[in-house]
Amino acid sequence: MYTIQKKVELNPTVTLMEVQAPLVAKKAEPGQFIILRVDEDGERIPLTIADYDREKGTITIIFQIVGATTAKLNQLKEGEAIHDFVGPLGVPTHTKGIQKVAIVGGGVGCAIAYPVAKKFHELGAVVHSIVGFRTKDLVILEDEFRKVSEKYLLMTDDGSYGEKGLVTNALKELLDAGEKYDEVVAIGPMIMMKFVSQLTKEYNVKTMVSMNPVMIDGTGMCGGCRLTVGGQTKFACVDGPEFDGHQVDFDEAMARASFYRDFERHAYDETCNLFKKEVN
Repeated sequence: MYTIQKKVELNPTVTLMEVQAPLVAKKAEPGQFIILRVDEDGERIPLTIADYDREKGTITIIFQIVGATTAKLNQLKEGEAIHDFVGPLGVPTHTKGIQKVAIVGGGVGCAIAYPVAKKFHELGAVVHSIVGFRTKDLVILEDEFRKVSEKYLLMTDDGSYGEKGLVTNALKELLDAGEKYDEVVAIGPMIMMKFVSQLTKEYNVKTMVSMNPVMIDGTGMCGGCRLTVGGQTKFACVDGPEFDGHQVDFDEAMARASFYRDFERHAYDETCNLFKKEVN
């Protein structure tokens, strides 16, 4: 069992949990993920490691309540435990030789982008962070990003906070102003990562994206997380989750992701109805 040491609501749909998992914390690196089961009969879901503390033996996860399992996970309280918590899985973020980087995060993807920005900052790289949200109420990790970024740009779709516009608008302005990056790291909705990659390709800037397709076993055996990258089949759980954004077939990845939406919605509705019955 993996005890929840801390639970914080970052916004109405996003929750942070600090989980006691010393063996995972001992080896964890930015870019990697864990797979958990809330209870013995639960489904396996992947969540990116948002932070880790080797001394305390804890792993921080940040998740959006979008499906049945994340709804169940969000019902747990501090002091309660998660049944299974396996990791770290995946390939850590490549940091060697990067002296200046632009980190582009979208929505809850900022929870994945933050530890990457933090790692680059700790290694002495110049970090420019560009984050985007639909509206002010959904903003997360602002203070954390500011601490590790020489330049921090916050965008909202409706202009309720920061600057109005898309993260691609802000990134283009920086590139047009003459900023030179060794690498751009984009993490967020697939459509956002697609357009960031299209933009940076025009400027010939290497771009890495963090892919989050459906995963089951985390070992490459099930094939659920397969992607086409540079014309070859890759598996996000063992080959990624980070890939060259200029090589990813985003249209195929988005089409595959849409296959499961009806099933996810049905499971989520059933879980919510169960919670309501228990309360009543």
